[in-house]
Amino acid sequence: MVLLGDIGERQLIADFRSFIRPEGIVGPGDDAAVLNRDVVVTTDMVTFDRHFAAGMTYEQFGWYSAAVSFSDLAAMGARPTGFLAALALPANLDSQAAYDIMSGIDQCAEFCGTGIVGGDTKTGPGIVAGTALGSMDGRRPMLRSGARPGDVVAVTGPLGSPAAAFKAMEYGIEAEDAKDLLYMPIPRVVEGMSMASTGAITSCMDLSDGLGTALNTICSASGVGIDVELDFIPRGPCVEDVAAQTDTPVEDLLLNWGGEYELLFTVGKDDLDKLYKAEVEFAIIGMVNDGVRPELTNDGERRPIGYGDY
Repeated sequence: MVLLGDIGERQLIADFRSFIRPEGIVGPGDDAAVLNRDVVVTTDMVTFDRHFAAGMTYEQFGWYSAAVSFSDLAAMGARPTGFLAALALPANLDSQAAYDIMSGIDQCAEFCGTGIVGGDTKTGPGIVAGTALGSMDGRRPMLRSGARPGDVVAVTGPLGSPAAAFKAMEYGIEAEDAKDLLYMPIPRVVEGMSMASTGAITSCMDLSDGLGTALNTICSASGVGIDVELDFIPRGPCVEDVAAQTDTPVEDLLLNWGGEYELLFTVGKDDLDKLYKAEVEFAIIGMVNDGVRPELTNDGERRPIGYGDY
């Protein structure tokens, strides 16, 4: 008997894809599915035991549970059009907590320009399964599989704060700005739509599972390698301070943790002006090459970048 814990999530998904019957224009393998020319759908699940960070409120947990799916729409360049929330909550949970979770979900949906269109409730261990609906509005969806050697590699914002927040809590450090970003991540929906509207993006993925995982995923999907310069990666609030106070390498906080909700993308050098004209804020962190994996350059030394531990 092979146990699920021995397989791991990435291999389990790969095994599923070997026998399921895919549907739609873009099926399993990207941040979201595209069912026809414009309809986009994605689903994700968060749980009390894994995602309810210390100090988080139930309202923030609700926001977080919606943000993870809206971030997937952002990575495709889709405009959110609705959200369904399925809640499996303990019978002994204070009813106000349930109201707060749904309020947080609704607030995130409003922030992303849409609302709640349905859902379900059951007694359970503390799970929120969210499904976000979106529309491409005629834009071409951004996929993980189009990166080309010579493309620029970039991110939409600073990284490392969620990892810094976890480390700060472990060591009793304040780091409130980092904790805010962990508790209430901001889906880059507006940025995603603007990026897709340029037609310049060759590949894109959200960073909810961490930069290291995203870099490896784009390399695998696109059949390329990527060079990343450590000093080029923008750092979020408290990252440098927490790294110093906990004796943690900065690169570990930037690469090996999840909870990030920026977008990683590639674009041809000649098309960078299209992003500037669209007023998309981003930081260049590296280049696509003709290799097979991502590698990090730091002080003249190169090493492979792993998938991360999140």
